[in-house]
Amino acid sequence: MKTLVVIPAYNEESTIEEVVRGAIKYADVSVTDDCSKDKTPEILKKLQSEFPNRLFVIRHDKNTHIPRGIQDGMKLAVEKGYDWVVTMDAGLSHDADRLPDFINHESCDLVIGSRKETVNVPFYRRVISFLAARVMNYCLSKGLFNIVGPNIKDCTSGYRRYSKDAFEKIAAYPLESIAFDFHMEALSIISLAGGSVRELPIKYIFSNSSFNSKVFKLAVQFAKKLFLRKLHLIPRYP
Repeated sequence: MKTLVVIPAYNEESTIEEVVRGAIKYADVSVTDDCSKDKTPEILKKLQSEFPNRLFVIRHDKNTHIPRGIQDGMKLAVEKGYDWVVTMDAGLSHDADRLPDFINHESCDLVIGSRKETVNVPFYRRVISFLAARVMNYCLSKGLFNIVGPNIKDCTSGYRRYSKDAFEKIAAYPLESIAFDFHMEALSIISLAGGSVRELPIKYIFSNSSFNSKVFKLAVQFAKKLFLRKLHLIPRYP
């Protein structure tokens, strides 16, 4: 079973080398350099010369944020015939040494790294994650009065493993998400299509984050779309 680790990166010169070296011990790696303006491209070029057949670099000439960064990595996985895609953060929030646990996890469409243990996570972020999980579970439930739904504990974690069927769907999908709401959209695509979802407890270390009020508003807007789709007030996904 061939695994490709997909890492979206934007101005990650301080961490990208450590992240790539950590991940490439266990699987091939694809980094989407989302128009970085620091030394990230130079570092990736050096690493690519060291791992010419195992590290792939996709360069965006315009900043497209997380959704296109991950989607382009998934398109590469489709093109090269990988069986699993694991997505990771470029800022050392995710422990690369947990990759074997994702890779060897039981077969399912999506394994979410559920943030059981957290370090330095601001209180407001924990509240947002909690509320997002409640909203997502309701929107993914069958029936208007089922508020528990699939009972997924962490719906917004970006440390995940996607099956071939799942990442092929997302690679070809006309994504609506713009930023961190991608993780909600990817989960909804898989879950509403009848895909199986499991969780794997992980430790999450809060680091530099581009999460801000604008990103929060985008997530709320996307959750609203899911809610309206559940009520059949707007068309469902294609």
